Amino acid sequence: MTEAAMISVRRARAEDVTALCAFLNEIIRIGGTTAHETPFTHESFVSHFLSGPGFVSCFVADDGSGQPCAFQGLERSDGLPEGWADIGTFARPHAKRPGAGTALFAATKAYARDAGLTAINATIRADNIGGPAYYSKMGFTDYKVDKAVPLRDGRLVDRISKRYLL
Repeated sequence: MTEAAMISVRRARAEDVTALCAFLNEIIRIGGTTAHETPFTHESFVSHFLSGPGFVSCFVADDGSGQPCAFQGLERSDGLPEGWADIGTFARPHAKRPGAGTALFAATKAYARDAGLTAINATIRADNIGGPAYYSKMGFTDYKVDKAVPLRDGRLVDRISKRYLL
């Protein structure tokens, strides 16, 4: 059995928050791959990814041992057209599992269609080499670049927006 075959995807649950928050905060600490710059508390994680006003969905990839190895959330955001949602995909920084992102997007895409969405937006930091490649592999296409968006430390980083039409 391949590693990808051992991955299962399910909706995120309250008991996942500790693990998901820990690896998202590690990604933030490492830097360079997420627009999030402030670490999450358990409460802020739940509000953002599991129950906030823009919440659409959050799926978890389980690595076969019962441990989350990645998650993907959809949320409605101001500034997007009606029927669109933003996507965020996060994999634990160490011991990544091949196939987790593909499995997550299959679940997210099906859920988005069933929820009546018409498109999914991914906005990625230009210095995040893996992000644009992942979303392109999933079928997203570029449609906009916001130039020189300031980070908290003052550095300027372009943001690439890609869309997936449902």
